[in-house]
Amino acid sequence: MRGAPWADGLSHMAADPLTLVGFVLEVAAIAVVSLYLRRHWLIINEEAQRGRNAGTQEEWDWHPLVALAVVAVSLTLQQYFGHHDTYSKVFGSFRESEYYPLGSFAWWAGWRVFGYVVLPLVAIVAMGDRVSDYGVAVRGQLKHLWIYGALYLLVLPGVVLVSFTQPFQNTYPFYKCAGRSVFDFVAWELLYAAQFVSLEFFFRGYMLQSLRRTMGAYAIFVMVMPYCMIHYGKPLLETTGAIVAGLVLGTLAMRTGSIWCGALIHVSVALTMDILSLIHTGWRSWPFCGM
Repeated sequence: MRGAPWADGLSHMAADPLTLVGFVLEVAAIAVVSLYLRRHWLIINEEAQRGRNAGTQEEWDWHPLVALAVVAVSLTLQQYFGHHDTYSKVFGSFRESEYYPLGSFAWWAGWRVFGYVVLPLVAIVAMGDRVSDYGVAVRGQLKHLWIYGALYLLVLPGVVLVSFTQPFQNTYPFYKCAGRSVFDFVAWELLYAAQFVSLEFFFRGYMLQSLRRTMGAYAIFVMVMPYCMIHYGKPLLETTGAIVAGLVLGTLAMRTGSIWCGALIHVSVALTMDILSLIHTGWRSWPFCGM
């Protein structure tokens, strides 16, 4: 008789020591990170309270309502129209083209830019807000750059460790022709980077800043839920790692008022993961350029 799903999951992790070790470390990291960031969350809450006190008692803040509606619409559209199956229905007649798989990922990245950037920008402009208030300011951010450099070096050993696992090597790069040529690799990484920058604006910029005044630091935890869920279907360690990343990058974005260094570390880690996977597999993806 088939065992319970959770038991099957534990059995799978037990059969893969690296995955088990990584999972335990990430659970511990969530606890440690929460304890370390609590002081910053209290500061964010105090700032939000001062902002609420500056308004009238009867004032109704539409930003959380609009933002959460935009999040729901954006993620739904991407789920039903922004994946490879929809691309195949629209452009299936070009399947014989050698760049058909790359076009599929351009479709995927394009929908991320539309859902993560275009829709929020429409909402921001419609509400009469300044786009610069949503984490895209660059002035004064160089002083925070060392934090993200330190975070990259902190994450790097874990990425290297996980790169030895079969699920990791089977997953990355998403574009299986990335090792075929310099053009394929660069084109893929540019598309990948574009969707990461868009993702950072959506979750750490638009969503957090829209919820900030009403929810304070609790906005970070609201943001982490959908951010974790968009990783479903990826290796377990990446999904649980998204919780840690969401807490850390969300806190930093709210404290610094900018998404750019967070986008930089996201792109850097993703690039590192792709390169490590290709090194481990001996760039064997060359002959297997299907989607």
